[in-house]
Amino acid sequence: KKISLIVYNALGQKVKSLISDEVYNHGSHTVTWDATNEAGNKVATGMYVYSLKFGNFEKNMRMMLIK
Repeated sequence: KKISLIVYNALGQKVKSLISDEVYNHGSHTVTWDATNEAGNKVATGMYVYSLKFGNFEKNMRMMLIK
């Protein structure tokens, strides 16, 4: 199944798509966000939400970006 991992700001606006409907092999994987938006600009310190979607599964978690 296809996997998506998207970062949103505290207002719910999309900041960056880290994984966009890609297929990964079964197992553990790591993705690093470099604290930039889609345009490549650095984002501000603060609260962000990431959304992981896999098939019918969706999980949203908060994270704090500290520079």
